[in-house]
Amino acid sequence: MLTVEEAAAFLRVNRKTLYEAVRLGSVPGVVRLGRTIRINKSALIGWVQGNGSPALGEKQ
Repeated sequence: MLTVEEAAAFLRVNRKTLYEAVRLGSVPGVVRLGRTIRINKSALIGWVQGNGSPALGEKQ
């Protein structure tokens, strides 16, 4: 499980961009523990490898 900061570094995106994607439900493997957000690394890797949608932060 990754923190949002770790996942943002892994994806090479801004932390705020990833928080917004989590809020919109665009990121798989998100687990909320109270106010804490964790992201499953294997779900994130699978999503990155098979993601056909625009990159995070990119306008459609």
